[in-house]
Amino acid sequence: MQVRASHILVRDKALADRIYEELKKGASFSEMARRYSTCPSKSKGGDLGFFSEGQMVREFEREAFRMSSGSISRPVHTQFGWHIIKKTGVKQ
Repeated sequence: MQVRASHILVRDKALADRIYEELKKGASFSEMARRYSTCPSKSKGGDLGFFSEGQMVREFEREAFRMSSGSISRPVHTQFGWHIIKKTGVKQ
C-alpha cells in the first residue's frame, strides 16, 4: 500500500500548534505550507506525492498510514522538526 500526503514542516512547536489551529478554522493547507513550511515541498503546497512504508521517518510514516484520507494530523515531532500532515490519498 502507498499513501499520498502533504505536510507543513516547522522547527517550533508553538508555531506548529498555531498553524494547526488555523487549519482547524478552515485555512488552506497548501497556502499555509507555502507560507510557513521549511521543506522544499512548500513550493507544491507541501505535496510529497505517494510513498510506501520505509520511505519516511518512522514517526511521520506511522501517523500518515494511520490517518484517514482527507484528515489533518496534530503536530508530529521528528528529527527534522514539527510536521502537520494532510493525508490526500491511498493506493494498493
